[in-house]
Amino acid sequence: MIKDNQKMLNRLHVVIDGIVIIFSYIAAWYLRFRSGIFELDPWFLSLQEYVRALLIVVPGYLILYYIFQLYTPKRIQGRRLEAWHVVQANIIGLMAFILFLYLSKQSDFSRTMIFIFFVINVCVEVIVRNIIREGLRNMRRNGYNQKHVLLVGYSRAAEQYIDRVKANPDWGYVIRGILADNIPRGTEYRGIKVLGRTENLTIILPENRLDEIIITLGLAEYHKLEHIVSMCEKSGVHTKFIPDYNNIIPTRPYTEDLLGLPVVNIRRVPLNNMLNAFVKRCVDLFGAVVALILFSPVMAITVAIIKATSPGPLIFRQERIGLQNKPFQMYKFRSMIVQDKESEKKGWTTKEDPRVTPIGKFIRKTSIDELPQLINVLKGDMSLIGPRPERPQFVEKFREEIPRYMVKHQVRPGLTGWAQVNGYRGDTSIKKRIEYDLYYIENWSLGFDFKILFLTFFKGFINKNAY
Repeated sequence: MIKDNQKMLNRLHVVIDGIVIIFSYIAAWYLRFRSGIFELDPWFLSLQEYVRALLIVVPGYLILYYIFQLYTPKRIQGRRLEAWHVVQANIIGLMAFILFLYLSKQSDFSRTMIFIFFVINVCVEVIVRNIIREGLRNMRRNGYNQKHVLLVGYSRAAEQYIDRVKANPDWGYVIRGILADNIPRGTEYRGIKVLGRTENLTIILPENRLDEIIITLGLAEYHKLEHIVSMCEKSGVHTKFIPDYNNIIPTRPYTEDLLGLPVVNIRRVPLNNMLNAFVKRCVDLFGAVVALILFSPVMAITVAIIKATSPGPLIFRQERIGLQNKPFQMYKFRSMIVQDKESEKKGWTTKEDPRVTPIGKFIRKTSIDELPQLINVLKGDMSLIGPRPERPQFVEKFREEIPRYMVKHQVRPGLTGWAQVNGYRGDTSIKKRIEYDLYYIENWSLGFDFKILFLTFFKGFINKNAY
């Protein structure tokens, strides 16, 4: 029985990734310049000159792999999810590499070679990671790198833990049994037996045959928690606690330390972290400036057509509710005829809405009307990625009708979001939209933002529900 050493495995993984990046890079150079597959330029940089770039490429890609959560334990990350994260990290790496060459005016550097590097690196990285995954599985099949655990307490939390372990045998967990006072000895759940009472820990722990004790007491038995933890601590066995409150608090709570007092936060919001918020804000500012430059011709043409086809202001301003429930003025290209404020508040736009102008139908369908919100991003009212903001009257309505609706205001609203790239835009289910918004809020990462931004180009611009 081998104890798990995730830190050592992660360090080894970083070294292997570094080797894969170097191999892929050099292989790309040989394919481009030595294989004869591609036409050779009369001039080209030597391998030595290309290798210098590895001083930036290798650490840069390793940082991207870390951002895209490629060093989380393989026990809890699926094969397809890991492969997708590899692709995402390499796409960002490719874009950053090309942008760096453009800004540093490195015209002699072969862009074809960089694309070849991208393809080779993704393929080799996925193959190597699957080989490592299979190697770990084989070790576990032969009885190595397994975790032998014992559950203390029978509850919904115990059943949910057993369900997940049974569904994922590649995690390498072996549940030896359950100790419980609230059900008879010999009772089974999915082949896992109740071996005795919780006091039997005094006999089992000295044998030192367990990797972990998992405390899964029901809420009614929490008065035993101190005594059980004390017994486990004396034995030196690693102890985990799975609280039985999933049905009470159906979110991702986390614990923080308040001068030695553990405080359970009902919801984990990564963007409450100052560093995370700062990084996201920097990306927003950079992205908004670049997008304004790229889309300026489209915006100029849109302005000209609106001016020529419909009387009234070019920009439509509407009050929306943003971060910390604060109202702000959101900008859009005007896509409707000019209305008084009472008419405007009547409701959402519907199919064949007579208020929508001819050009308005097109710019709403293609999301061009949203481009002025890049100014909102620069002002700090909005982010590139986040839950879409809503009008005050609808916020008041939904806060009473939809549980946890107001949680979305714990982060800045966005131009696009997880709900939007999954098809929940316009006249669609508000409840489902909130589910996706809450998932984004609780699982935010820079990699997740890039994923949504990437998907927006394929799914987010054209909206069949925009009328």
